[in-house]
Amino acid sequence: MSVSQPIAAARPAPNPARLPGWARSVPWRRIVLPLAFAAAALLAWQVLTVRLAVSPMLLVPPSDVWAILDQAWPILLAQTWPTLVDTVVGFLMAAGLGIVLGGALVMSRRVEQAIWPHVLTFQLIPKVAVAPLFIIWFGMGPGSRLAFAVFLSFFPIAVSAATGFRAADRNAIRLCESLTASRWQAFLRVRLPYAIPHIFTGLKVGATAAIIGVVIGEFVTAQEGLGYIIMFASSGAQTALTFAAIGLLCVVGLLVYGAVALGEYLVRRWYGAPIESSGFL
Repeated sequence: MSVSQPIAAARPAPNPARLPGWARSVPWRRIVLPLAFAAAALLAWQVLTVRLAVSPMLLVPPSDVWAILDQAWPILLAQTWPTLVDTVVGFLMAAGLGIVLGGALVMSRRVEQAIWPHVLTFQLIPKVAVAPLFIIWFGMGPGSRLAFAVFLSFFPIAVSAATGFRAADRNAIRLCESLTASRWQAFLRVRLPYAIPHIFTGLKVGATAAIIGVVIGEFVTAQEGLGYIIMFASSGAQTALTFAAIGLLCVVGLLVYGAVALGEYLVRRWYGAPIESSGFL
């Protein structure tokens, strides 16, 4: 027995009942710790850029970004709205398509054999390579941006949904068959509840991919949106404005991701499934 073992055994484990209520609160840690880390990172960013006299064309301190946000807030807010709307619409379209496709792949072997190789091949195509085709097919308006969002986000949702539907307990499926339940009833009562954690995992990945697709579309086609602001600011070497738009993009992404996490919490609670108390949302 090593020396560290009796020392560890002699040290009493902390009693959760003796800790303050705020220290035992997992939501408190989930909120405060990320905020504290972000504050420390911003402070280090501010100090280093000022002390090292970094060129404003390369990197600006957070105080300059805040000044731009304060000055151009109405314009930036107006440009944030179309990006948010396109992201939400594209994500919802991708979610519906991905869940339906995942269910079809599990419910029908022939559908899987006929469709899945083509879906996989289409996914392997570099996303930038199909940008000209989307512009030809859907024009320079919001249609192409939605196509980018759906194209980038539906695949992880479909894969996660299919994985979740296949993860259903085989004994529960056999029990439904022995009780003369139809395949659709077994799907709704057994496969769907088992697939909920997997589906929401894919939805979280798809939410982040949807905003990437919208921004790519705004880079190529849009005359509005935060992606257009980033392209306009970077072409004019307006680094502070670029960082301000990127910061608002992060806010949009967090809003969409948070909505998905809230939806997962509500669905799990409705089904009576346990809610995770640690880790990522």
